[in-house]
Formats: sequence, C-alpha cells, structure tokens
Amino acid sequence: MTLRRTEQPHDLAQGLDTLAPPAILSALVEGQLAALAALRPALPALQAGAEAMAAAIGNGGRLIYTAAGSSGLMGMADGLELPGTFGLSPAQIVISLAGGAASLQHMTGNTEDDVAEARAAASTVRAHDCVIAISASGATPYPLAFLKAAPQATRIAIVNTPASPMLAQAEIGICLETPPEVISGSTRLGAATAQKAALNAMSSLMGVLLGHVHDGMMVNLVADNAKLEDRAARIVARISGCDLASAHHHLAAASGAVKLAVLLASGARDIEDAAQILGAARGHLRAALNSL
Repeated sequence: MTLRRTEQPHDLAQGLDTLAPPAILSALVEGQLAALAALRPALPALQAGAEAMAAAIGNGGRLIYTAAGSSGLMGMADGLELPGTFGLSPAQIVISLAGGAASLQHMTGNTEDDVAEARAAASTVRAHDCVIAISASGATPYPLAFLKAAPQATRIAIVNTPASPMLAQAEIGICLETPPEVISGSTRLGAATAQKAALNAMSSLMGVLLGHVHDGMMVNLVADNAKLEDRAARIVARISGCDLASAHHHLAAASGAVKLAVLLASGARDIEDAAQILGAARGHLRAALNSL
C-alpha cells in the first residue's frame, strides 16, 4: 500500500535523533515553513470557502467545524476566537469533535471512528449552515460521515491529501498538499500548521467580507473588559480623528459597539441615527461613513 505523504520519510529525518538540539529545531522549523507553502496553490479555494462562510453568517446560519484529533484542535481554535475577533454571536459557532469535549483532555484515536456519533451530530445541521470538515488524511471516518450526513448545508473540506474521500463530499475542497512530516505521521506538525493558517486566512477574509474589518482594525468587537475598551477607544479615535476622551464617551453611548461609536464621533446625531446609517450600509462602516 502506498504511504500517504504525511507518513513518508522526510529528507531531514535521517539521523534526526543523533543531532544537536539546534539542528533538530532547525529541521522542525524548516518543516513548518515548507508546510505553509502549501497554502499558495489553495488561494482560490480558500476564497470560495471564505465567501461561503460569510454567506452562512449573513443569512443567519452557523459555522460548524467538524474533525478529530489535532485537526479538531485547529478547527476549535479558529471557531472559538471568532466571537471575540469579529463580534459574531457564539450561537453561530458550533464545534463538533469526535469524542466530544472530553476528547480534548484525553485524545484517543478510537473516537475518530465513531460514524454513528457523527451522523447524530450532523442531524441538527440546517440549510443555511456551513460545515467545515478538517482531516490531514481526508479520510477520517468522523468528519467524512458528518459531511455525508449534511448535504443540506454548504460543505467545505480542508485536507492534506489529494484525491481523498472528503474532497469528493464537499462543494468546496481545499487541499493543502504538505510535504512529509519531519516526525513521520505526526500531523500535529506541518499538516496542522497548514490547516490552522488556512483557517486563519479563510475566517479573516470572511470577517472582511462581512464588514467587520476597517483598515485592518477589528471594528465589530464589543468592548466588554478594560483591555478591549482601551483597544476600542484607540480604534474609534484613529478612524474618526477624535481624541481618546471623546472616543471613550462615544463608546459608552454606543454600549461598547465600535462601529456605532465611530459614527457618533463622525457626525451622527444620536445612537438611533448611527444605527440607522449602519443598517442602511449593511453593517459596512466605510459605506456608512461615506453616507454621512
């Protein structure tokens, strides 16, 4: 049987355990950098994935990440950070891991084979949802069964192995053809790095498409602690040109919502006027500012 690429020996692996620590680290880092190069050919597919994610959120649907093991950790890290980064409702983010939350503390391999659990989890998927299934092999039973059981949703597959079954089940297939791992088969290394970078890029483009990024700033965050209040005030001041004291004042009037505070600082009559302007611009701050 032909070994998957992630299982094949790496050129830098021969005698790895005999090398000095600096040389071992150098080999491991080179493996990570080589894995990231796999994203370049996947840019068109990543764009399609981001557009599908934005459409799901814009239509009131959910992003559902499904995976097992290291790939599950990558999906969970991406999904759980989206409410804080882009102000998405936590109810719009679902993490469906093989073995459930308990698998995070004790990552055993047998949970990834539970296709009955995957089908049960997929039974709640709705038409406007977007499923993001992740697997280095592209054949992990849990996310593969989840994809098969959710034809009503838009389905994205992120894999590291070409011509794999998950690609055939997804409307949007993203193949990150990473090189062999420096430690053979340890897909938490290069393959997982490429997966996380792909998820970062895809969900960040989604945020831009939804209007939650303005000049590289996270304008859809809601300031609900001291650190975020300071960050939000600096964003309001930078975009509107007001001073920090005024920015804090407008943020208070907007209950911490950055976009509304920017509009107040830029000439909106009151919070109702700011909300109406932003609504007419479909949540895009630049269009809202241009209409003032």
